[in-house]
Amino acid sequence: MRSKSHKEKDEISSIRVRAGKRTYFFDVRSTRNNDHFLTVTESKRIFKEDGSVDFIKHKLFLYKEDFEKFREALDESIEKVDSLNAEFSEQKPPNQRTAE
Repeated sequence: MRSKSHKEKDEISSIRVRAGKRTYFFDVRSTRNNDHFLTVTESKRIFKEDGSVDFIKHKLFLYKEDFEKFREALDESIEKVDSLNAEFSEQKPPNQRTAE
């Protein structure tokens, strides 16, 4: 188990993105050899039957040798979603379109 001081040392920066019940964390971290990588964590708030709150977390580790491929795939995927949404919006009757 890592000590708190080591955990603080290996976390270089963190960006939090809130999105409804989900929060995304983009953390830049370092290894013992001072190599850097990115973790992307999705944290989703859920309510238990007893009314208490819990969080489900999913974590993705992304290493520097994969950054460019990941960025290209993400950009391409976002462009595809935007294109599909634009097509869908054009297919709706004018009275069903929403103002942006």
